[in-house]
Amino acid sequence: MATPAQWLQGARPRTLPAAVSPVLAGTGVAAYDGAAVWWKAVLALIVALALQVAVNYANDYSDGIRGTDDERVGPLRLTGSRLATPGAVKRAAFAAFAVAGVAGIVLAATTAWWLVAIGLLCILAAWYYTGGSRPYGYAGLGEVVVFVFFGLVAVIGTYYVQAERWSWPALYAAVGVGALACGLLVANNLRDIPTDTVAGKLTLAVRLGDGRTRALYALLVLAAAAAVVAVAVSTTWWALVGLGFLLVAVPAARTVASGALGPALIPVLAGTGRAELVWAVLVAVPLVIAA
Repeated sequence: MATPAQWLQGARPRTLPAAVSPVLAGTGVAAYDGAAVWWKAVLALIVALALQVAVNYANDYSDGIRGTDDERVGPLRLTGSRLATPGAVKRAAFAAFAVAGVAGIVLAATTAWWLVAIGLLCILAAWYYTGGSRPYGYAGLGEVVVFVFFGLVAVIGTYYVQAERWSWPALYAAVGVGALACGLLVANNLRDIPTDTVAGKLTLAVRLGDGRTRALYALLVLAAAAAVVAVAVSTTWWALVGLGFLLVAVPAARTVASGALGPALIPVLAGTGRAELVWAVLVAVPLVIAA
C-alpha cells in the first residue's frame, strides 16, 4: 500500500512547472493586451495542473503494466515498484482527468463550446502517450505532442479564453514554453535510453542516439531564448528580462553536454523545469507591468 508521500512522488511534482508555465505566459500576454481575466486564468491553471498529474499517473500505469519500469533509474513509479495496484494508479489518472474536464467545461461554457473538442484531444493525447495498443510515445512522437499541447495549445489557449482573439506574441511565447517542455522530456528520455532500448520503447532519444539527443536539448534551449526575443520585439523590450532563464538553463545544458548518464541526469529534469518556470515568470511579469 503506497503512502500519501509515495502517491505525491508518483504525481511527479518536479514536472508541474510544465503546467504552470504556459498559463503564466499566456496570461502575461493577455494582460499586456488589456484582456486578462484572472478567474479564467485560475481555471486554466487547474486544467493544466490536473492534466499534468493525470498524464504522469497514466504513464505510471501504462509503462508499469508493460514492464517498461521494471528496471527504472528515475523517480519513483507506483505500478512498476508494486507499491500500488495498476487499477489504483489508473483510477488516480482518471480522477485527475475528471478535474481537468470539469474546469475545462466551465471555461468552454464561458468562452466557446468548441474548446470542449480541444480539451478532449488533450485528454486523448495524455492517455495515448504510453497507453493503448500503439502508444505514440513508443514511436518517438512524444516531443512533438508535448510541444503542441504543453506549448502551443496551453499558452495560446490560456490567452484565447481570456482575450477571445488571436495573438502573435502568444504564439511566440508558446514556442518558448513548448521548447523547454520538450527539453524536459528529452532529458528524461536521454536518461532512459538504455532501459527503453531493452523494453522496446522507441522514444525520440532512442531513435536519435545519445549524441544527437544531447544536441537536440541544446537546440531547444536556444529556441527558447530566440522566443524571448520574438516576444520582446512584438510587445515591449522589457520582455528581454526573460533571457534570465539562461542562468538556470545553461547549467542544465552543461550537464547534458558533459555526457552525464543515468542518475546524474536526474538534476537536469529539475533544472529544466525551473528554467521553464523562470522563462514564463520573467517574460510575463514585464508584460503585466507594461500593460
